[in-house]
Amino acid sequence: MPVRAVITGLGIVSPIGIGVSEFWKSALAGQSGISAIESFGTLPMEGYRCKIAGRVRAFAPEQYLPPQQSDRVDRYAQFALVAVKEALADADLSMAKERPHRVGVIVGAGMGGMVMGEREVTQLYEQQKPHRVHPNFIPVITLNSASGIVAMAYGAKGPNLTISTACSSSAHALGQALQCIRTGQADVVITVGADASITPLVFAGFCSLRALSSKYNDAPERAARPFDRDRDGFVMGEGAGALIVESAAHAKKRKANIYAELAGYAATSEAYHMVIPREDGVEVATTMKLALESAGVAPGQVDYINAHATSTNIGDEVEAKAIRHLFKKRADAIAVNATKSLVGHTLGAAGAIGAIASALAIQTGQIHPTANYETPDPACRLGGISRSTQERKIRAALLNAFGFGSNNAAVVLRPWSA
Repeated sequence: MPVRAVITGLGIVSPIGIGVSEFWKSALAGQSGISAIESFGTLPMEGYRCKIAGRVRAFAPEQYLPPQQSDRVDRYAQFALVAVKEALADADLSMAKERPHRVGVIVGAGMGGMVMGEREVTQLYEQQKPHRVHPNFIPVITLNSASGIVAMAYGAKGPNLTISTACSSSAHALGQALQCIRTGQADVVITVGADASITPLVFAGFCSLRALSSKYNDAPERAARPFDRDRDGFVMGEGAGALIVESAAHAKKRKANIYAELAGYAATSEAYHMVIPREDGVEVATTMKLALESAGVAPGQVDYINAHATSTNIGDEVEAKAIRHLFKKRADAIAVNATKSLVGHTLGAAGAIGAIASALAIQTGQIHPTANYETPDPACRLGGISRSTQERKIRAALLNAFGFGSNNAAVVLRPWSA
């Protein structure tokens, strides 16, 4: 029988709250974290088609972190450190009592240290002074900077990995944490998703790709509208989610509170297109099916899906088709929601934030609303999508995450039972 993995601690930095309590209260209220961007410093917004985003507002890293952490790392890594700090406290996990080589860190990040990256590149070309490039430029912008700084902050000497698969990065990080526990490589894995890429260049790139919503610049809170007929693209977000994953035996030994079991995972490639998913949804359905098989869960046991649901025209339709393809007549009986409708698309952090919402739904029996679901699109209508909080006993939950590069991930969570 495989080693079982459980989730014992949660931490979050999001556009609707810093800290799990604030995030969950806002999520259940259907509160939007999307707001207008006035400018990128001296760069005005006139040239951008989209002028809104889900930003973490009033974030002062020095309030949460010591100076050596807050001053020397990029914004995405600051988010990761704050989320991990909360998750470890929530799990009541003392590193002083753990064997360091049995504690791993796995981070999912889509873009990495883009805040410093863009700043230093701009200054280099403006000032023509290569010798003035920040001495920490390379270690700060590398994609594994967050996993390294988290490990150093807590003395975690086990497997240290960074997964970068665009928007599915932290769902894969959770999956790799599960594999780490199952194969006995670690007793505990600090699992994180983090991104802070609302920067002039990245934002312009997504605008040029015509992936972002531009119809609701004057009403930002209405822009993120998964599965709605009037959706016109996703809204960028930023943030971090951290989950403490550990073996069930380790958690029970220390009498930890268990939110949910991390029960299954699947990773596939559609090998189809860099940006567009296969239109019939078959590959997405296959990914969900493989994840359920990994968990030993039948499709008939799934009561809730935290959908990838970015608000793009083709993406939402394909995901709905996939759900119908796999669950058939039960598709309308499954509760489905979209956390991105509240916080925007947080890229590499999306899977971790969705997993936190899923774990809290399992624990509380409450499924947060999907904001702006006003006019259901017949092409992706599902009976379980609601603008109101749903109350339901969840036997198993599916988390979907899909990324550029034809990349799919699905994760299964369920209530813990010994």
